[in-house]
Order: sequence, then C-alpha cells, then structure tokens
Amino acid sequence: MIKFNIPPYVGKEEEYIHKAIMNQKICGDGEFTKKCHEWLKEKTNSYPLLTTSCTHSLEMAALLSNIKPGDEVIMPAFTFVSTADAFVLRGAKIIFVDIRPDTMNIDENLIEQAITDKTKAIVPVHYAGVACEMDKIMEIAKKHNLIVIEDAAQGVMSTYKGKALGSIGDFGCYSFHETKNYSMGEGGAILINDKNKVEEAEIIREKGTNRSKFLRGQIDKYTWVAAGSSYLPSDINAAYLYAQLEKANEINENRLDSWNRYYNGLKELEKEGYIRLPYIPEGCCHNAHMFYIKAKDIDERQRLIEYLKKNDVSSAFHYIPLHTAPAGKKYGVFVGEDIYTTKESERLLRLPMYYGLEKENIDRTCHLIKKFYKK
Repeated sequence: MIKFNIPPYVGKEEEYIHKAIMNQKICGDGEFTKKCHEWLKEKTNSYPLLTTSCTHSLEMAALLSNIKPGDEVIMPAFTFVSTADAFVLRGAKIIFVDIRPDTMNIDENLIEQAITDKTKAIVPVHYAGVACEMDKIMEIAKKHNLIVIEDAAQGVMSTYKGKALGSIGDFGCYSFHETKNYSMGEGGAILINDKNKVEEAEIIREKGTNRSKFLRGQIDKYTWVAAGSSYLPSDINAAYLYAQLEKANEINENRLDSWNRYYNGLKELEKEGYIRLPYIPEGCCHNAHMFYIKAKDIDERQRLIEYLKKNDVSSAFHYIPLHTAPAGKKYGVFVGEDIYTTKESERLLRLPMYYGLEKENIDRTCHLIKKFYKK
C-alpha cells in the first residue's frame, strides 16, 4: 500500500528528545523551543512563538486582534474549521467569500464587496502552500483599516515575492501537525509582525501572566496581568521539530522533486483535457505541501479514489466548504455567489505526498491514473 502520508523523520529526533529530558526542563520555552524560535525568526523576519497547534495560533491572533462579539471576519469557505473557530470563539460572525479556481485561494477581488462597518479582519488561507494575492489584500486592508491574519498552516518555507508566508500581514499562523512538511506531532507557531505586540502575545500564551519576562530576569516575580491560556508546547515536542528544521532545505527539495515528478508524469492528461493540475502564480514559491489533481466532477473523483484504493494507493479529498456545514450556517454567511468553492472542492483529489516518497511509487500512481482515464 502506498500511504497517503508518513510524518517527517530525519534521524536526530530521539537524540534531541533525550537531550531535552536530560536538561530536566521538558515544559515550555526550553532549549529547543528557543532554537526553533531562532530558526523561525531568521526565515521569516518576524517575532515567532511556538504554540500547541495552529488552531491555538489562530486563537492567539484573534485575541491579539481584539476580536469581539458582533465583529465580522472575512475568509474563504474552502478551509479547515480552525480558521473559522478561532474567531467564532470570540463571538465574531464569519463572512465567507468565493475562491479562485486556479489556486483554490480566496478571490482577492471579492473581498472589498464583503466589507461592512462591522468588518474587523481578513483571513487569507494559503492553500497547499501557494500564496494568496497578498499585495491586493494588504492594499484593501490598509484602505479599510483592517487586520490581516494569514492562515499559513500549510505554508512553512513558501514565499510571496520573496517574503515568507505568515510574515506579510499583521499575524501569521503555522502548523506543525504530523501531516505537515515539518512536524512536532501536534503544534504550531504564531508570527507577530509588530514588535509592540510581542509582550502581549507572550502574556496570552503564558496563561495571562508575565512569566516570560520573569524567566528573562526582567522582573523579580510574575503574576496574572491579563486574560490568556496555556498555548506553549512541551520542549520535547520542540526537540522533535528542531531536528527537522535543521534539515528544512533538504526536506523542501525532496518534496519539490516529488511534486515535479507528479506534474511531469500527469501533464499529458491535462493537455488531453482529462484533469487539471495545480497552478503556481508568478511571484509565488511553494513548498510542495501537497499534490492534487482535479477530476471532472465529484462522481469521477469518487470512482478514481476507489480505483486507486483497489490498487493499493491511498488518496484523499479535502475540506467540505464551511458555509455548507451546520456550524457554518449558524456562525457565518456566504456573501456573493458560490461559483467555484463547492464545484472546485468536489473535483479536487490529493495524491500521496511526504518526505522520502519513493520515485517508483510516484510513477506507479501516475501510471494508474493514466490507466484509469485512458480506459
């Protein structure tokens, strides 16, 4: 069986975990958390803080943005539930707009018509590690005095016009879940792009206390100073992650090789009109987070999933658009027409993709897809 995903592993994870244990500091903000922060800061030119998940990074961003009941937050409906949940928990109303069919990202040209006097933030989601049209989004945000929170869960090592995803808006949110390019099992990071917000972020992350300043020796005791929660991960998790961050370029190049092999192996089917392949806009450097194809419709996609499964290849479709879900109808509204969100999501099929995916397995998967269509 060709698995859909295998969590990344480079070989030094156990050594670093053992070192974290021997340091006798396995709670948050230990040696390896600091190393991860340094790596992220260098790569993104922002102020990063590891979190227990990307969901919690988004929740922190909502708190730092002072989202309140009655506020409206604009985002695509084609995303994971966490993108919306973080703002729903603050009492916000979610405003869904349609996506672009080429990248599956929010259609930047539909954002402005969804803005009201209650709009507080825009949340672009960089699907598959391919950047949204951030110049236009930032221009709209500046014009209407809105906060931009990038959901870059899939975007570590991706860039937009040379800038790391997550470092362009006010806040960026990464995921280090086991399905991502770099993993700590469960985990994430928030990128803070305004130095003046860092201390507030540290307080929120440390249960509303100023413990971070205490640990740095800036104060002689710490206390409860604001509302917060426990958003910092164990240093054991950070140790697992840091082993991979040290080899981030190697992992990235390996995944890009796999992505290009899929693309070259399947492009003849696109030329013949059977499928659509991913599109990478100019100025976007992606991280090969996933490789997907688009079938004709949901029925053809399901037949292809079953065919691949019968031939020992795991594949998967992605999100059910949030505006069609019970909670999406309760907490949000779709503004404008759903031309592409549902139709394109029903066509999309993700193929096996992970660090170390064997070339012969890519070739076999491509062969099976060609065989399916050429029948």
